[in-house]
Amino acid sequence: MKRDASKKAVPLSVGADVSGMETLLNRNLPEVFGEGDPARRRAAIRELYTEDCVLCVPPGTFVGRNALDKFAGDLRATHPHYVYTPHGAPQVLHNSGRLAWGSGPKGETPRYTGMDFIIAREGKIAALYVYLDAPPT
Repeated sequence: MKRDASKKAVPLSVGADVSGMETLLNRNLPEVFGEGDPARRRAAIRELYTEDCVLCVPPGTFVGRNALDKFAGDLRATHPHYVYTPHGAPQVLHNSGRLAWGSGPKGETPRYTGMDFIIAREGKIAALYVYLDAPPT
């Protein structure tokens, strides 16, 4: 894309709530996917996600908070002792962000890693795309 040289360049995330987006990414890992208590997980989902949120993960696409809660709870049940650890700081661009992470038993090398990409709307996650580097073992 060409820019008119006479126009002043604008930072890519001008107007974006960068710290709010970083907070969404950082809270999502432990409070939604790492939370074993269903009531606390549902409360976090209500706080962090839009009602019509979309979750795109290797097994499929899930729409709405209830579907997200079921998926996160089912996933948590397969690895109840795993923790999610951010690998680096979140990166934000306009209303989107990404965060690399690893998951495995606390204090051990992650058993699998991935990256979350989010699209936010009105300060909440409207879409989460989860990319896995390798499937969980």
